[in-house]
Amino acid sequence: MTARRPPARRPRKHRPSKRQRQNQLLALAGGCAVVLTLLRALISWLAENPWVLILLAAAALVGGVWWAHRYQQKRDWEQARQQALRYALPQLDALHHRDFEYAVRDLMRRDGCTDARQIGGAGDNGADVLATDPMGRTWVIQCKHRKDGDQGSAVGTPDLQRVNGCARQLYGADVVLVVTNGRFSTRCAPLAAQLHMHLADRRTVATWASGGRPLWELLPKIPAPRKGR
Repeated sequence: MTARRPPARRPRKHRPSKRQRQNQLLALAGGCAVVLTLLRALISWLAENPWVLILLAAAALVGGVWWAHRYQQKRDWEQARQQALRYALPQLDALHHRDFEYAVRDLMRRDGCTDARQIGGAGDNGADVLATDPMGRTWVIQCKHRKDGDQGSAVGTPDLQRVNGCARQLYGADVVLVVTNGRFSTRCAPLAAQLHMHLADRRTVATWASGGRPLWELLPKIPAPRKGR
């Protein structure tokens, strides 16, 4: 019969002794005393040399003015870049479908939709770009990119139904738009009219992306501006 081994003892955690704890407290108190002494000496020295505070305040003021100037300059550069933004159709055709969404976002920003953002991806509920135009209207845009342009497959009615099902309920859309660098099937236009949606095909996108006119000047029957705008 094999004898049972006694259970292994767990190693005891090392606890500092009372004397060690006292030494730690004394060291902490000594460190605090040193810091307070240095702080008092610094305050006393600054009181005797107020010009140092004046120099520091002046440096902070100059730094703040410089930062504000750089920030405004960056905003001005970005605004100028957006206002000058143009795309030719071959450029749009060459984009990845995700980059096409960002291009649509940037074009909306160019036209004054300062809050335009790309949200396309998993769980986007059919919306790729959200934007509010200068008239207060909320735009929900689905982007359908075709690398072969109008020679590729046509955008069909399921794409319209997908975005229409969520655009107004989830995002409060005033304008529901499907935009493509390709073409729509023949059944899309009647369905879009029935659902009060808008379509921007390759021809409309070419005019929009290469010129300076916003989409609300190119699409028919856009809702009126929101009240107060």
